[in-house]
Amino acid sequence: MLPTVSVNSIDNSSYKAPKHFPIGPKFTRYEKNPILKPNPKNEWESAYLYNASAIVVDDRIYLLYRAQNEAKVSSVGLAWSDDGYHFTRYDKPIVSASESYELKGGIEDPRIVRDPKLKKFILTYTAYDGSTARLCVATSENLFDWVKQPPIIKNDNWYDIAVLSNGEQIIRHAWLKSGAIFNEAQPKLNKYYMIWGDCAFHLAELKDLVHWTLPSHDYHSNLFTTGKFNWQDRLIEPGPAPIKLDTGDPNKNYWVLFYNSSTCGGGDYPKDTYSLSQMLIDYNDLSKGPIARQETPFMVPDSKNEIEGQVNKVVFTEGLVQFKGKWFLYYGQGDSELGVATADA
Repeated sequence: MLPTVSVNSIDNSSYKAPKHFPIGPKFTRYEKNPILKPNPKNEWESAYLYNASAIVVDDRIYLLYRAQNEAKVSSVGLAWSDDGYHFTRYDKPIVSASESYELKGGIEDPRIVRDPKLKKFILTYTAYDGSTARLCVATSENLFDWVKQPPIIKNDNWYDIAVLSNGEQIIRHAWLKSGAIFNEAQPKLNKYYMIWGDCAFHLAELKDLVHWTLPSHDYHSNLFTTGKFNWQDRLIEPGPAPIKLDTGDPNKNYWVLFYNSSTCGGGDYPKDTYSLSQMLIDYNDLSKGPIARQETPFMVPDSKNEIEGQVNKVVFTEGLVQFKGKWFLYYGQGDSELGVATADA
């Protein structure tokens, strides 16, 4: 039987906000990874399965994962678990390519939050047409049925500066992806914010979690932060939605962002190595960028399926939940399979 989720479903009832940065920070890989693999019986998820977002509803973990068929067209699948390790899958994709800007590449890298007022689920995803990535939003009341919104920028009015594996910089027109939403309005401006980007971090803002705008369409004016260390000199990309700290001080509105990085090489890690890290953000003043960040990654590729896969040397996270006294960090392994690592909450 399929689980029933609605606007009346209960959020994570036993959740306790973390008090310290970084969260964890030591995460232990599950000894029976990977927890999910491609399913050759379902064409849409027959080749690769990775990069899952996660949310706890009615004391159950739901994963929204990226799956690819043999043509490498991506869809989003749904799975659920009562223990965080063993999952039951829905046999159909819940979000798949339907628009012209999605058809060749599909629906990539979901990240989920829940609207604290309306109790709708808000999903950011990357629509890929084979050449350009466009950041989009979809909404749902039950996790199975989703309503798509257009890309968050109109007329493709954006450019960014990307770094290739060899260190060369290129300009990309209309390229937006990877949105991680703060699920609480910024108190001074009464707006919600999203951190997004994959060559640097930028901002988007709104008042309803659905209809996003960019505070500036200029790359340099709308720049939250860039990579600062040699292990993130090629790419930084947001992970799951930021997590609010319980600081005990109402004047310290601090949040933790888990994020992904990649390197051009020349430092401690080989070229194109992806790794996981955390940064601390003062949500009362986003203009100053992160106020602290880990100086070394807390996870780098280690197991065989992380070192060798569809893309080699990759660990990549978009899903983190607190569940039954533990943090469950879901991460892609080699862009091919899905693993989990845990830390005490």
